[in-house]
Amino acid sequence: MSRRRRDTASTPLVTRLEALNEARQLGEGRVPEAAAAEAYAVLERASKRRSLSAEHTVVGFFGATGSGKSSLFNAVAGRELARTAATRPTTSAPLAAVWGEEGSGPLLDWLQVRDRRPLEEPLPAPKGGLFRKAPERGGLILLDLPDFDSTAAEHRETVRRMAGQVDVLVWVLDPQKYADAAVHHDFIRPMAGHGAITLVVLNQIDRLRPGQLDPVLVSLRGLLARDGLPGIDVLPVSAATGEGVEKLREAIGAVAAERTAATERLLADVAAAADTLAGALAADAVPAATGPIAVLGAGWGEAGQGKAGQGDAAGQGDAAGRPASAPHRLEPPGPDAARRLAENLAQAAGVDIVVRAVRDSYRRDAHARTGWPVVRWLGKLRPDPLRRLNLHSRDFGSREANPALNRTALNHTALPGAGAAQRAQADSAVRAFADAAAQGAPGVWRASIRRAARGSADTLPDALDQAIAGTDIGAGRGSWWWPLAGILQWCALAVALAGAAWLGGLAVMGFLQFPVPAAPVVEGIPVPTLMLVAGVLLGIVLGLASGVVARAAAARRARTVSRRLHAAVAGVAAARIVAPVADEVNRYNRFAEALAVARG
Repeated sequence: MSRRRRDTASTPLVTRLEALNEARQLGEGRVPEAAAAEAYAVLERASKRRSLSAEHTVVGFFGATGSGKSSLFNAVAGRELARTAATRPTTSAPLAAVWGEEGSGPLLDWLQVRDRRPLEEPLPAPKGGLFRKAPERGGLILLDLPDFDSTAAEHRETVRRMAGQVDVLVWVLDPQKYADAAVHHDFIRPMAGHGAITLVVLNQIDRLRPGQLDPVLVSLRGLLARDGLPGIDVLPVSAATGEGVEKLREAIGAVAAERTAATERLLADVAAAADTLAGALAADAVPAATGPIAVLGAGWGEAGQGKAGQGDAAGQGDAAGRPASAPHRLEPPGPDAARRLAENLAQAAGVDIVVRAVRDSYRRDAHARTGWPVVRWLGKLRPDPLRRLNLHSRDFGSREANPALNRTALNHTALPGAGAAQRAQADSAVRAFADAAAQGAPGVWRASIRRAARGSADTLPDALDQAIAGTDIGAGRGSWWWPLAGILQWCALAVALAGAAWLGGLAVMGFLQFPVPAAPVVEGIPVPTLMLVAGVLLGIVLGLASGVVARAAAARRARTVSRRLHAAVAGVAAARIVAPVADEVNRYNRFAEALAVARG
């Protein structure tokens, strides 16, 4: 990359143009179309102007009917170039006085100026012309434009377009209509952000009586301050007598000699477009058109519309038009908000039902494996709660045992469908999360954040169900102590059955009148009887103890499964709600940052 290219890329204008373009792109679909269109138009104008002659400064003379604009144009140029007459309007098409013809053609083509008057001699001024040095330092183009309140619609359209293209704005006012509210509200005020490239001229001062000029200048400066141009100098001139014309030439020459007017103009346009974007968001509305050129277009509507506002523009309100504050940065959703969202979604998705089913299923299976064998079969008469939820299979919910779940996650539970209360709870949780994330955002962006949060509303229930189905809940999986307790139960039953068989054999022998051998005795209790009683009691005690242990183990497993299910639901919430909302919040923050850079 060349040095010239690197330097160009780092200029403030390029930086702010890039920031405005980034803000426009980030705001697409979120800011009013009129504001976005104005930003795009500014970018297009800037691109075109920067590709044309940087050696020429384009100065446009803007004025109302009867302000003596064309006469002043001729006086400044020192030549009778523009037609002047008593009939009005006299200027029907732009007229260009060109100093430094070379390179001006494409620029004038873009301005759509056909009447071009190349001038070889320097602009009349003391000390060697306009630039006070050799005129080859650069070019100058003076434009005499139609009246902005012309009765001809094409004239008003031409002036509206030129207001968005020239490098320097020269507002030509006259003592009769300098305070016209329409002039200030419709024309000067919308362009107040372009003060750096604005000159204000009070023409026809020869028509004022002695002592009237100073009060008129004070009044005009006050009106301009309300328009957003505080401290701007007002040049009193008379095209008829030549008074003040030399000073106006010098002012134009100073601006032209600096060769920064085009850049200053574009910087002001970028700031105005950024203000429009910020203002559109601050208003929480979709205005028809809000930028300076759009507002000027309203001023150049049907001829005479502004006349009703004639009179002193004072007291008509603040004029600068810049939004009170730029969009501020939002904080992305924090972990606490995400956790509350996941908890509410878990409750709405039936996680509590699954956790209770896991606990009850564990206790049922534990009883079937460790209960007293004589009555344990009664527990199997109760349905398995996990089987009813289609969650009983060990492989079903285990991603380790069923790797296909990692790829498809198409399993579903048989949980009861969410009722109105559950759906309302889920919707409320999503809405509360979105509203918390959008706190402080403009209305249009709050709506965008809500849309991002609800973007997966139709598929969210199915995703939550799949997340529950894909979670390893340990269905059908026993505990290490089950086999030990089962062996002890069967041993106790075997002892009891052996004692019962022994006693039964002795009873049969006695019934058949066979000699009955004496049974061994321990502490006065026959061994067969002791075996029967001890086996039965041991089985019952083991069953009761196993039940106590099973309840504790079931509660522990339920807590583990609850954590896993909540984590699975949190994963769905993070992917389908939290991430889209965070992306939208980050998009807004990038928009606000780009807008701040563009506004300068």
